[in-house]
Amino acid sequence: MIITTPDPAAAAGYVADLYREDLETDGFVFSHTRAMAVNPEALQAFETLIHAIVPSIGIRTYELATLAAAAAIGSPHCLLAHGRKALRAEAVDETQLANIVTGADDETLSAADHAVLDFARRLSTDPGDMTDAEAQALRDVGFDDRQIVDITLAAAARNYFSRALQALAVPVEDGLAGLDPHLRRVLRAAGGPEADAAAEA
Repeated sequence: MIITTPDPAAAAGYVADLYREDLETDGFVFSHTRAMAVNPEALQAFETLIHAIVPSIGIRTYELATLAAAAAIGSPHCLLAHGRKALRAEAVDETQLANIVTGADDETLSAADHAVLDFARRLSTDPGDMTDAEAQALRDVGFDDRQIVDITLAAAARNYFSRALQALAVPVEDGLAGLDPHLRRVLRAAGGPEADAAAEA
């Protein structure tokens, strides 16, 4: 990463709060936090968007859309970060997380869960060919207009954030200590060589 990021020792205000949260949760400041802190106003705007999305769909559906999108584009940063967040929030268990990121069948997930995963994956890989059929699939399992829009925004927002980190060649820290070894391997593989290298470091 060639950009110069704010020094944790000199950080103040919103940036200091971001750094403190990483330190308290994981014991170090993640490179993706430091990269996005270069433009704190943009990061705050992104967080405001997320805060506007989650209430209508709930944290679980938000994390499902986020993880499916991150896996579809091979985003190591967001798979590792949101894998941890989803587990901490008890939005999914370790087996479900592994199945979500690999696209494996999981009978413990509902029809609504699967519709969200399918929609987020399609948005992340082939958005130009999406039609009303994809949104109808969400409606068919009970989502209303606001929720369909917010699921779309959740997956699209993850594409924005993930691709920005990838384009800036932001280093990937593992941060998976304590997870089941199989799940660590799954997340590393889904995140691509960068995540694999981070976990071996």
